[in-house]
Amino acid sequence: MRLRGLLAALAMRRSNADGTLLGTIRDRIAARRAGADDGISGERTQGSVDLPSGAIAERDVAYGGEPEQRLDAYHQAGGGIADAPVILYVHGGGWRRGDKAMPQMIRHKMPHWVAKGFVFLSINYRMLPAANPVEQAEDVSRALAFAQKNAGAWGGDASRVILVGHSAGAHLVSLITAGPELFIAHGVRPWLATIGLDSAALDMEAVMNRPHYPFYDPVFGSDPSFWRQASPMHRLNSKPAAPMLLVCSSHRDDSCVSAREFAAKAVAFGGSVTVLPVGLNHMQINDQLGLPGAYTEAVDGFLRAVGA
Repeated sequence: MRLRGLLAALAMRRSNADGTLLGTIRDRIAARRAGADDGISGERTQGSVDLPSGAIAERDVAYGGEPEQRLDAYHQAGGGIADAPVILYVHGGGWRRGDKAMPQMIRHKMPHWVAKGFVFLSINYRMLPAANPVEQAEDVSRALAFAQKNAGAWGGDASRVILVGHSAGAHLVSLITAGPELFIAHGVRPWLATIGLDSAALDMEAVMNRPHYPFYDPVFGSDPSFWRQASPMHRLNSKPAAPMLLVCSSHRDDSCVSAREFAAKAVAFGGSVTVLPVGLNHMQINDQLGLPGAYTEAVDGFLRAVGA
């Protein structure tokens, strides 16, 4: 982290000690700078997202027994192409906010891939305080197992599911890919690939042991053993479960460093992890995926390379 970022982090750790409105505003600004705040509120917002020609949406499909364990499925009517790849998208929001149907989550990604014949699934999962990040990762595993079991109903191929997550969602899909104990219990079978969109939370033990932004504290607490449980870096004790693409913002101090450190450890175990720095900020990395241009072409190139 550069000196400017370190000074900001130190200031923000002190900013909300008295619980004032000004402190809360400062914390929100710190979260934006660190890339853990996606600029979204806690409200569910359907908005308006156009479906590609011939596509349909199935909303609020249950993959578990909790109200939050729901997904929206977008696919070609009649199943589209046979054995289509399946994107399972996990939204961000600081482990506390967000919704699968928010336009900024899906407005470019979903039409881009559905028009290509993919099945696109956007999931909700339990949020803090009801579920901590490890429990949220278990929800993602449940959704992944459900997607594999039911892929054929949407015209999808159960063996060609790709996990995609942004921000907190990127942390969750990376946590699952690094730690088989999080998905084996839920009956998950091998999947095709994992794409993490701009997470700096790959090693939470390291983050929490240095000056850090205060929004991490209510999420990860003060127990070092939990920091390790919630760290993809520390879950990674063998080859990752699937090839990975880690997209990171070159506008940030920490995201690409975290991605490269994780990739180096994964490669040492024989894994395949590609780090893709892009000249976009944290929110743009999420919102602009699916728009024409070099960024989307690079992600699509990764998908072709892994067989999607």
